[in-house]
Amino acid sequence: DPESAMAPPKVVYSPEVSRALTAGTPLVALESTILCHGMPYPANVSTALEVEHIIRSNGAVPATIALIGGVPHVGLTKEEINMLGREGHKVRKVSRRDLAFVMASGVHGATTVSATMVLAHLAGIKVFVTGGIGGVHRGVAQTWDISTDLKELGKTPVCVVCAGVKSILDIPKTLEYLETEGVPVMTYKQDDFPSFFTASSGVKSPMRVETAQAAASVAQVQIAMGLGGALVAVPIPPEHQADAVEVERAISQCLREAETQGVTGNKITPFILQGVKEITKGKSLEANIKLVKNNALVGAQIATHVGSLSLKSKL
Repeated sequence: DPESAMAPPKVVYSPEVSRALTAGTPLVALESTILCHGMPYPANVSTALEVEHIIRSNGAVPATIALIGGVPHVGLTKEEINMLGREGHKVRKVSRRDLAFVMASGVHGATTVSATMVLAHLAGIKVFVTGGIGGVHRGVAQTWDISTDLKELGKTPVCVVCAGVKSILDIPKTLEYLETEGVPVMTYKQDDFPSFFTASSGVKSPMRVETAQAAASVAQVQIAMGLGGALVAVPIPPEHQADAVEVERAISQCLREAETQGVTGNKITPFILQGVKEITKGKSLEANIKLVKNNALVGAQIATHVGSLSLKSKL
């Protein structure tokens, strides 16, 4: 009947996330694309579990988000993480555009930044940690390829913590687009915006924050004013930087190969990351794992401050 057709989607919360929501414990959302499409098995599963552990060790509760049999899950069990990690590329990549289709089809889905933000907001989670966000692709004038992550940040009230934007993208245009969308872009403890594998992209960040508390305050005001999301870019620690020149060279080579082979759309990033990993003999994968863990540490600290600020505003 029409009534049930309009019912809000069923969301399954893990017991740990349910307890945290009831108790008001700070929560940190995590995406599942990195698990299914970002890393090979079993490194993907061990990284996902280690990232969850870091968040717990820093006073927050992790909520990894995915679609299982078409049903949104906020918080996954170890078994579910392992299952998705094993299935890997067989699991459909889900952005905002794909959510309705995958839910209606009843299949598994790995949420990207945009879909994770949608479901985190639905669950009332204000902070979300990822590796890097999508952006404006190089050659955008020909392709019109702009990640939906950027529009999502403009409208969905979630603070996203990342290591900047992968240098396979056009970073100045990405920052320009975020400005158009009204998204505060803060870089943690440095002036330059980071480019994922390397701490500095050579492009100045619009804003700089010195502490997790400062970032949380900005995100809190942005959300309270109904202005949409906020972005915190955390540079990869210098000791974990992949050799910048080597990675840049590998990216250029893979971009040329992608063009030659006609790789387009959401297949580009996995294609390039895989190629870069092979050319840099795994150095880029190592850097990827390290930066996600570092983002988790900072993200958990931001979440605890956002939590305490919410509490203060209620008193």
